[in-house]
Amino acid sequence: MEVKKLSISWQFLIVLVLILQILSALDFDPYRVLGVSRTASQADIKKAYKKLAREWHPDKNKDPGAEDKFIQISKAYEILSNEEKRSHYDHYGDAGESQGFQKQQQQREYRFRHFHENFYFDESFFHFPFNSERRDSIDEKYLLHFSHYVNEVVPDSFKKPYLIKITSDWCFSCIHIEPVWKEVVQELEGLGVGIGVVHAGYERRLAHHLGAHSTPSILGIINGKVSFFHNAVVRENLRQFVESLLPGNLVEKVTNKNYVRFLSGWQQENKPRVLLFDQMPTVPLLYKLTAFAYKDYLSFGYVYVGLRGAEEMTRQYNVNVYTPTILIFKEHIHKPADVIQARSMKRQVIDDFITQNKYLLAARLTSQKLFHELCPVKRSHRQRKYCVVLLTTEATKLSKPFEAFLSFALANTQDTVRFVHVYSNRQQEFASTLLPDSDTFQGKSAVSILERRNTAGRVVYKTLEDPWTGSESDKFILLGYLDQLRKDPALLSSEAVLPDLTDELAPIFLLRWLYSASDYISDCWDSVFHNNWREMMPLLSLVFSALFILFGTVIVQAFSDSNEERESSPPDKEEAREKTGKAEPSFTKEPSSKIPKKGFVEVTELTDITYTSNLVRLRPGHMNVVLILSNSTKTSLLQKFALEVYSFTGSSCLHFSFLSLDKHREWLEYLLEFAQDAAPIPNQYDKHFMERDYTGYVLALNGHKKYFCLFKPQKAVEEEEAMGPCSDFDPSLHLGECRGKSSSGLGPRPIKGKLSKLSLWMERLLEGSLQRFYIPSWPDLD
Repeated sequence: MEVKKLSISWQFLIVLVLILQILSALDFDPYRVLGVSRTASQADIKKAYKKLAREWHPDKNKDPGAEDKFIQISKAYEILSNEEKRSHYDHYGDAGESQGFQKQQQQREYRFRHFHENFYFDESFFHFPFNSERRDSIDEKYLLHFSHYVNEVVPDSFKKPYLIKITSDWCFSCIHIEPVWKEVVQELEGLGVGIGVVHAGYERRLAHHLGAHSTPSILGIINGKVSFFHNAVVRENLRQFVESLLPGNLVEKVTNKNYVRFLSGWQQENKPRVLLFDQMPTVPLLYKLTAFAYKDYLSFGYVYVGLRGAEEMTRQYNVNVYTPTILIFKEHIHKPADVIQARSMKRQVIDDFITQNKYLLAARLTSQKLFHELCPVKRSHRQRKYCVVLLTTEATKLSKPFEAFLSFALANTQDTVRFVHVYSNRQQEFASTLLPDSDTFQGKSAVSILERRNTAGRVVYKTLEDPWTGSESDKFILLGYLDQLRKDPALLSSEAVLPDLTDELAPIFLLRWLYSASDYISDCWDSVFHNNWREMMPLLSLVFSALFILFGTVIVQAFSDSNEERESSPPDKEEAREKTGKAEPSFTKEPSSKIPKKGFVEVTELTDITYTSNLVRLRPGHMNVVLILSNSTKTSLLQKFALEVYSFTGSSCLHFSFLSLDKHREWLEYLLEFAQDAAPIPNQYDKHFMERDYTGYVLALNGHKKYFCLFKPQKAVEEEEAMGPCSDFDPSLHLGECRGKSSSGLGPRPIKGKLSKLSLWMERLLEGSLQRFYIPSWPDLD
């Protein structure tokens, strides 16, 4: 019993809440919401709306009721800005879609009668009428999927803009904008705007791809670029948003001062000119959308007939100023090629009219794409398309041959024949293929009739035997060929493969780069000031990462410089080194991680401790240049070694070491056994085995690839032949034994002279032109 009473009380409470909502909806007064009187003008209403919209916009006002208040303001402006809805509200107290009070009453009765179907209390507590099963049929018609968007919508956005709504289930705001969306869709679709609806619950991938992270969202797509709508959802704002998507230079304002220049531009742009005469001071949206769809084929201009001075044009072209009129001009600017007049221009009528006049009478072939459109490939015997091509030179004014060719094309227009012309100086390869190899056509015009057989460039053609002068005889001969071609296609007896035409009207690289840069900057500007933080996070992360790396590098460099100054040598030694101008080595017995000072070469002694890190486990691409010396020659050879290799210390792949011959002679002689062109290595029974002098030898060791390059003082070889065994000794240690031979003119050579050609050898080492001696494995140093 208690459960039954509780159920009845809940149902009573729900009915009471619903009645209060309906009464509050009936009590909605747009004049009170905007704070204007019933006699307020449209300017006052718009001014009040802008003031309240700025105050109560949810992005700026954090009040919990700001969103509901903003929706009421938008709804009130939607009613009062539309004269029909405003009048309906003044008469019936409501601005619904229905006509008359009686129909509204029937709808309210219908809502109450079917209340249990739409709003009831059960296990799920509430059931609302805006789930996916009850979605409006208008959204079903325009639903987009990811593949459809990528394959159809994006390519089509280069011909017309798209207006897309992002919606989802359980979206209260989506219900509020639904009436406005229906009205805008019906209007803009008729003008040629593409419409789409993305359900974020079922197409999350597409919604994420578009950058929509909340519902409802409205965005526009043009030329593959996405732009978000950020204003109140009312008809005028959405219309202005679509118009703002279009480029600003689509339609040129034409007056009696510039109409001759505008119409004469067909020769430079190779496009017909379209002029719309209308009484509206601004260009209609329908005309802008048409201009965007056919921007690659025609140039559009607009004439406001209410402007002073327009009478000259209207009188010259016999235009009815009270009816919208569209004129199309081709090669002749004094007479339009086609005319259409209608009080209410429909998009389909304009499309049919424009499609029939997309090209000039004798268009210039400026690109391969235009060649494919004007001269299509033969598909069957019944679908033959012939092109009559005039090969002429470029001129600032129309030449007599071209004017004669144009008059002939105007008098002999056929569905199977297309007349075109080519500038021989701009398309030299194309023209030379069709002209015979003779001097007859040098600097003169010629006419060829051709038929394309495949897309690879194969054509059959016939070139008139004589140059085209535009005389009556030339026209008679060409007309005879065309009549004969209808009966006998074999008249085109010559075959050739035409090269692709160069795009004459393509912008230069610098302009393309500037256009791309401007688009990128505009995208960044829009992202910074309009997109939400979730969309901005990747860009902010990139910026802060770059700043962190930059400042981190500066700080590390500053600390490194301060450490270097603290560890620098005393001033007197630095001054002494600058005066002498010599580079001195800095060598240690263990590897050092300090940065070499200016004027020094860091040379590490190769010992059993540093052997593994400096050779065996040397990183790939790195080499260790090792100087062989003895205790007695250590100082002098290191000084000379530092002078010779100082210019190569800038390479981070080179390391410099020295090896004591007194300690590691056996390791060195083991390596030299693999050098085929090295000095002969004596065996242990040779009496001079321990006396051979290897000081001044330099080894470039590649620890990763297990090979070495050998530097041997060249003078030592010459002296070895002359002095015999004495050349193997260190002169500083064996002066007594070789004193006799030194007196004969072959005295001991200075020790530093052994490394005189080391710098040349180092250059060849970096070039990779030295001989390499490979070993199976690196021996132990002990």
